[in-house]
Amino acid sequence: MNIPYNYDSLSDLHRMLGLPTPLHPLISLVNNLENRLDASHLPNLHTSVFYKISYKQNLKGKLKYGQQYYDFDEGGLFFVSPNQVTANADNNGDHSGYTLIIHPDFLLTYPLATKIKKFGFFSYSANEALHLSVREKETIIAIFKNIEEELQSRLDDFSQDVIISQIESLLNYSNRFYKRQFLTRKAVNTDLLQKMEALLDDYFNSGKYLSNGIPTVQYLADALHLSPGYLSDMLRSLTGQNAQTYTVQHH
Repeated sequence: MNIPYNYDSLSDLHRMLGLPTPLHPLISLVNNLENRLDASHLPNLHTSVFYKISYKQNLKGKLKYGQQYYDFDEGGLFFVSPNQVTANADNNGDHSGYTLIIHPDFLLTYPLATKIKKFGFFSYSANEALHLSVREKETIIAIFKNIEEELQSRLDDFSQDVIISQIESLLNYSNRFYKRQFLTRKAVNTDLLQKMEALLDDYFNSGKYLSNGIPTVQYLADALHLSPGYLSDMLRSLTGQNAQTYTVQHH
């Protein structure tokens, strides 16, 4: 059995990536926009205690619908929560861009420590990345640069406040841009909604619910090849209901 390697310190992660010692023990911004990061030493499967927000400038996996591609082409964002297992394959072998790595302890005593858990996209899978438009990309890169500048200045009493507010802006913008992506993917998502309705009809008509009860969000997400978080957020954007409510009402 493949046991994922767990990173529990920034120094450990920096060492594996061949990077200099981090400027702060609990937060790091890896700027890899010009240089390719050497990730060959990273174990294929790994987890960490950190939140990770990565901007990849060469993001593959745009959604195709009919003859049209429905996603923007200016790179995109991935989000990883603490203890989430990730594989190097999730990056399409591309590590160019920015990666912000945040230890949960950095957020302690700030409202963001609780609020960050409410952003659903931290539980999306790699193929549900956020594809950015030109203007969205400029907004996101500007925030990464602000954080980078702050970390490279002399740390003072205000550094943490400033960095936390930048992280919060980054997450709020990401939330907005994901809502936009649900709209620009509307044709694709409407198809998924129809598939889900067919799945539910089949489930209830076959009498499965008599022995198994109402289908779980995980069951539906697996059948549609989506992560449960993405399925719920997609449904909320299309119908105003999350997956659980929608399923119960369908029944």
